[in-house]
Amino acid sequence: VQLVESGGGLVQPGGSLRLSCAASGFTFSRFALRWYRQAPGEEREWVAAISIVGDTKNYADSVKGRFTISRDNAKNTVYLQMNSLKPEDTAVYYCNVAGISKYWGQGTQVTVSS
Repeated sequence: VQLVESGGGLVQPGGSLRLSCAASGFTFSRFALRWYRQAPGEEREWVAAISIVGDTKNYADSVKGRFTISRDNAKNTVYLQMNSLKPEDTAVYYCNVAGISKYWGQGTQVTVSS
């Protein structure tokens, strides 16, 4: 299993970013997917989840209404659209596969600062 996150960067408060996670080594279309994040000195926390066909999405209260998770099973990729970013969204963001959750990518750094 390989998970490669990308799309992070430095953005001002109120800005937007779109994260991607390219997956390989398993049958992507058979698994639900999740995004997590970890801020400096904090525990890793769950951010969002999407079902196998993408019809069910769940979000942490802290990002609800601002973030949108989506997936493209033809491209083996899961996305996280992040709008109205706040400084407290600063973290390394990771994708994860439900059911084979021991695998993690390197993450992508998101920094929200003016």
